[in-house]
Amino acid sequence: MENLREMFQIMIRRFGFLDKYCCSTGGYNISLVQSHILYEIWRRPRQSIQTISETLGIEMSTFSRQIQTLVKMNLVKKSPSSDDGRVFVLSLTEEGKEVADQIDDQMNSFLDDVFSRMSAFEKETVIHSIKLLNASMAQSDRCCSPVSCKQVKE
Repeated sequence: MENLREMFQIMIRRFGFLDKYCCSTGGYNISLVQSHILYEIWRRPRQSIQTISETLGIEMSTFSRQIQTLVKMNLVKKSPSSDDGRVFVLSLTEEGKEVADQIDDQMNSFLDDVFSRMSAFEKETVIHSIKLLNASMAQSDRCCSPVSCKQVKE
């Protein structure tokens, strides 16, 4: 039988997930966590800090530190909600949008390169398999994260 853990370990290394910075763009060195935060804010603007923290499965104090760093970098704007001034919502600054777009371009270029080495059938098989794996992981009650798996079911 294949060593599945080893296969995932290798894939994680090849994606660069163990590097301190996953992306260098626009003069910024962006960590993997920061990249995920920028992506979620880009994908769902004006969401509360709590909502994005839960979506990513990041503990609130850790998430808040990352947001402070991104605000200092002028990539993220934290504003009081128009519905409830006690709640803060997140949005990307113009600079943040540019950085998020550049990271998206880099990732898409990398994935295009990876998939270019596969036939159309192989590519579709991999994409279908990833969807199945994600769906199955979302249904599992077991998780390797200290955050409750229920919070990262998306």
